[in-house]
Amino acid sequence: MNPSFFPSTSHHQATPDSSGFSVRVAASKDLALLADLLALSFHSGEGFVDWLYPVLRLGIYEDLKNRLRSGSEHYTCLVVEMRCLVSPANSLRINSVEPSIEDGTDKYRSNRVECLAGTVEMALRSRLPWQIPSLDYPYLSNLAVHPEYRRQGVAQELLSNCEKTAREWGFDEIYLHVLENNHAARQLYYQAGYRLEQVDGHWSNWLLGQPRRLFLRKQL
Repeated sequence: MNPSFFPSTSHHQATPDSSGFSVRVAASKDLALLADLLALSFHSGEGFVDWLYPVLRLGIYEDLKNRLRSGSEHYTCLVVEMRCLVSPANSLRINSVEPSIEDGTDKYRSNRVECLAGTVEMALRSRLPWQIPSLDYPYLSNLAVHPEYRRQGVAQELLSNCEKTAREWGFDEIYLHVLENNHAARQLYYQAGYRLEQVDGHWSNWLLGQPRRLFLRKQL
């Protein structure tokens, strides 16, 4: 595929890495924080009436709750936790650790906060509603990284874990959509090996001036 359109598993246990964060499967206890993160990432609130933003967040919460409870074999929602010495003002806090005494010596341990740094979902989709399940493909959605933790490898770690899970499911390809005006995301996916499969057009693109969706594919 011509890349010129781009600008110049089952992880049941946390998997820590050298960057100070860990990846795990989302649980019901994460719902409120995930709704906050997704609402923050995809609906900034700018241009909306004040009361509309909570409604959007509630819709995100309910949709995600239903997906998490679906019990589908081929669905996963991953989260990244970042261990923080000091909680950023806008971070999504999971829990804090109280001061403790270690090795018989009073050692004050600053409040350490587990912050929800990012999330992504993956499930199977069909190109056409009447296709048989064997023609389904793994599809990524709702990749979001908290503004405090961008450019720290969080998105790359989420992509890597999804690709590993897709291989565990028996697939050698993975797909996603990105808006053509989201240059940062397009660069991220291009660097991760995703290439343009097709451009999805719609009447609203030319009538309302909305950006087109780009359908990307990666060979695993």
